[in-house]
Amino acid sequence: MRIASNKKAIIVREYQLDIGTVQVFDNYMVATLEEGATMTLERAYQIIGISEIHFRDKDFGYISLRKNSYAVDPTIYNYLRGMQNLKAFAIVSKKEIDMHNFKIEKLFYKKNMEFFIEYDNALAWVKKRLNRTKKTDTA
Repeated sequence: MRIASNKKAIIVREYQLDIGTVQVFDNYMVATLEEGATMTLERAYQIIGISEIHFRDKDFGYISLRKNSYAVDPTIYNYLRGMQNLKAFAIVSKKEIDMHNFKIEKLFYKKNMEFFIEYDNALAWVKKRLNRTKKTDTA
């Protein structure tokens, strides 16, 4: 699983949190959490705070790069659903368990969320979703 795309994206800022790393790009962010971490609501608020700093007035996408195994409190999605400018949520993993977990997480999130095996495919989907919302806003 590669984090780098063929076209070199510029990292605007990188945050080192107690549960992992968040890289912020122009209109999306990529989170890679540590092995065994638990994504609680409190920790999700850290990432939401980062999105507020960088994407307060513009649409963005979020990519969860699941290289490691970690737990996610599904109630987080109730809060994420309310973020009007979060237009695309992608999960990237090659692990079958993550694919099963995704199906459960998607039940809670109920918005644009997709599962990918390759990072480049997830990134292309996020950019496509963002371009689509940009076109509907200007129409």
